[in-house]
Amino acid sequence: MFHGKNLLDDSAVKQIITAFDLLQDVLFWVKDIDSRFIYCNSQFMHHLGCKDMDHLIGKNDYDFSPPHLAKQYVEDDQRVLSGKLVTNRLELNSISPGKLGWFSTSKRILKNGNDDIIGTYGLTRHLQKTSKALSNVKAVDAPVKYIQKNYHKAITVEQLAKDAHLSVSALERRFRKYLAKTPNQFINEVRLDHARRLLIESQLPIADIAFQCGFSEPSYFSKQFFKMFGEQPLQYRKSRM
Repeated sequence: MFHGKNLLDDSAVKQIITAFDLLQDVLFWVKDIDSRFIYCNSQFMHHLGCKDMDHLIGKNDYDFSPPHLAKQYVEDDQRVLSGKLVTNRLELNSISPGKLGWFSTSKRILKNGNDDIIGTYGLTRHLQKTSKALSNVKAVDAPVKYIQKNYHKAITVEQLAKDAHLSVSALERRFRKYLAKTPNQFINEVRLDHARRLLIESQLPIADIAFQCGFSEPSYFSKQFFKMFGEQPLQYRKSRM
């Protein structure tokens, strides 16, 4: 039975955490040690598409996010529980379907009055174009935007590096630093995410979706899709009809 909600029953604690509803550009959440949501502010609830808190409590990231992203979030929780601090980490996350933006994220462990670790909490803030923090990722921002706009075309890392006025190795280092993946991995993820949405929102044949999302071979597309989402494209579509 899930008892995580009881962790935040203290009225004083409730008064404090509800103050996060006043911050319109901040997503705030609390999880138990098993990465199940205990609480979030109204902005985070809207971000996940939940109607109310009852639709959130006791669930985890796998209930709301694509498997490859949920896996990252849960693994991050475990690192925080082991003692790693996350402070103002720059991340590229979803703003809305098909649209990404830069966020500043911080996470901490949550302890009770006996100093026992009972979960984690975190917050992330969408950074506007004028934010000074974005100056650190300027070298990858242009390639990221290009990939988002031109994912359906042939894209080479060499061209991305040239446009960013960087060597290929320098561009790859910065992608690993800020996105924890290579440029080619990011290109693949953007294409697959668009394909995932087309599978749900359209009746296009699988092969057409593959081509529209930048894959020259439907068989390769299916293999990559399964690797990322754990289901074949047709199976994914049928399970969500």
